Formats: sequence, structure tokens, C-alpha cells
Amino acid sequence: MTMPVDLETDAARLRGAMAKDLAARGFLDDPAWRSAVETVPRHRFVPGFYLPADDENDRQGLTRWQPVTAALDHGRWLAAAYSDATLITQFDGDEPDWENPVERYGGAPTSSSTLPSLVLRMWADADVREGHTVLEIGTGTGYSTALACERLGSGGVTSIEVDPHRLERAASALHACGYTPTLAVADGLYGYWPEARFDRIVAACSFRAVPPALVAQTRPGGKILLTLSGWLYGYARVLLTVAGDGTAEGRLLGGTVSFMSARTHAAPAFGNPAHWAAGLPGRPRVARHGPERVTAATEEAFYLRFLVQSAVPDAQLTAVGDVVHLVDVVSGSAATLTPDGDGDGGWRVREGGPIGLWESVERVLDVYDSAGRPGAETFTLCVHDGGQHLRHPRLPCLSLPSP
Repeated sequence: MTMPVDLETDAARLRGAMAKDLAARGFLDDPAWRSAVETVPRHRFVPGFYLPADDENDRQGLTRWQPVTAALDHGRWLAAAYSDATLITQFDGDEPDWENPVERYGGAPTSSSTLPSLVLRMWADADVREGHTVLEIGTGTGYSTALACERLGSGGVTSIEVDPHRLERAASALHACGYTPTLAVADGLYGYWPEARFDRIVAACSFRAVPPALVAQTRPGGKILLTLSGWLYGYARVLLTVAGDGTAEGRLLGGTVSFMSARTHAAPAFGNPAHWAAGLPGRPRVARHGPERVTAATEEAFYLRFLVQSAVPDAQLTAVGDVVHLVDVVSGSAATLTPDGDGDGGWRVREGGPIGLWESVERVLDVYDSAGRPGAETFTLCVHDGGQHLRHPRLPCLSLPSP
């Protein structure tokens, strides 16, 4: 791909500014990674993407997304390409026509170019070094793949992507920039056996539990960095070290990081919450904890959603007005929380089905509070004997759902 000289000049200037900013914020302590950021032309990997409109939402509360390309607004496109921002490139699995893009309202992002600071944080947290062989799960636009190729050499990098259209675009951009990693259309749940075993596996999507294939495809002493998530949209990152006996163990990492779910681990549709609420017992009880414990826009609530979803792994949460619903499509259980109307912030809960969903959540919150509200870094994830367990010296063991 041949670019106008002024474009490449402007892009190089913006790359340098982005690298300087990332270094000032502590994301580029390694000179080799800084060199990679200053070298890899991110704009070639994002010919089109969506940004939220200034008015953000339409009358129905849906975000209005504006397409951004060089043809539509060259300055906005290039500036965004070299901003430390996640750029959405696909919604609901539908590949846009970037020759004739249109605005859209709402939708679930299914592919993106992750913000550069998080990409660098992932490679650094995984302790990627010269000579390592790396499996990247989730090629996306290919920008993070290019950084790894620039740092390690293309021969050490394998990247897989479940969406063939995404991988085709990424492959074109990578090859045009001179990078030749091993690329494959594959489901990250199963890794990529033809190139195993790996020194490092890094996932740019989230899983409900650690896929056993990833442990099996990692060399003894190798590391796996991935994000665990669930249907309550709680997230936690974990860095596992794989032992020679096929087990793995590691601590949770702090910080509010979220990734799109692996498509095979995405939450199922649950229908109309009013239908679920209609079958619940008529007499509510006073809730010991309100839903704000896990829905507030705080780092603690973000992390608590991950802990409580380990107790109710098949539950989903939604709010309709002031009413909060929990729905479990697997067991048929449901719970509804309603403000008690006394003005004191209390809640009343009705629940039914084989699992007391909110009672299960409250038990986790009770022991969490009694243990002094320990941080994420104090938990250890153990993967062994076909099970996966979160352990803490002052809390009961929590099991993750079967992968």
C-alpha cells in the first residue's frame, strides 16, 4: 500500500507524540517496546472505525456511532488512529462497508483496535521477551500483532482470529507493512495446536474460565495472560504460570480492564424480564445488600461483579426503571429487587426457582465484608484436576464454571 508523503510524515509525527505520551504515563519503560510503537503505523490497521457522536445518545438512549474514515474526515481519522483510545471496527458481527459507511445506533461491539496503552500493558504483564514464542488470541485489526512482530520478529508470533473477514483485513495490513506472523482462523477456546507449545499466550478477548487447551499448549514455566469474565459482566485479569504436571496457578491482577467475550462464551438472550418476574413468589423479603454494591460505577463494584458471578455463574442482570432483575436461563431461577419506598436506600427482593440468586450474591458479599474487603491481588486462581478455583486465605473457595 502506497501512502502520500504528507500522510506518512504526519503519521510519523503523531506516532512519536503518542509514544512520548505513553512513556510519560509509564507504559513504555522498555526501549524495545517504545521503538515498536514509534515504528508500527497504526493508521494502516484502522482504515475505518466508529466513534460516538458528540450528542452520544438518541431519544431511545442508544449511542449514536459515527463512521470515521480518511475519505470522510482525514484529520479526525488520523488523530483518532494515534490517540490512546479503543476504536470500534465492528458491531454485532457485521462487517461494515467502509467504502460506503453509515451511522448506526446502539449495537454490541464485536471487534476493535484496543487502546495502545492496554496493548502494551498486556505484553508487559505477560513478561514477553526476546526469543519467546507467543500465541495471541484475537488478532482484531492486527495492530497489536504488528507490535509483537516488531518486538520479537514475525517468526515468533502466532495470532488467531475467529472472524475470517477480520483476519483477512488484518493479514493484508500486516503483510503490507512487512510482517509475516503465522495467522489462522480459529476459535481461541481451543488455541492453535499446529504451532504449540508456546512460551506465552495472551488473549485479547475474555473467557468464563481458563480454556484447558491453552494450559496444554503452554510450555512448562510458560505464562498465560487472559481476562476472565461472566454473564454479570464482571472481569478480572489473571497471569498463570503452567507447571510441568499440566496444572497452572497465578494471582489476579488489579485494575478495571474489560474485553469482549469470546463468541462461544457470550451471554445468551433471556427474553422479557417481566415474564420472569411474573412467576416469582408474592411476598418479598428485605435485602441485606442492595444491587448498587455490584452496579455502581466504582472499581470495587467492577471487581465485586466478578466475585459474585462465581457464585451465580449463569445469572444475568438487567434494570428496567428502578427495578433490577436477575435471570438464570440455565436453572430457570430469577430474582427481582425493588426499592422499598422508605427513602432510606433499602431494597426488597423476591426470588424463585431452584437457586436463590440474590441470596447467593448476598452470601458472597457477607463473607467479603467480614474478610475486610480484600483486593483482587490477594486472590489466587488454581487450575488443576479438571477444576478451576479462586482461593483466598480468609474466604471460602469459589469455583469457576466449567470451560
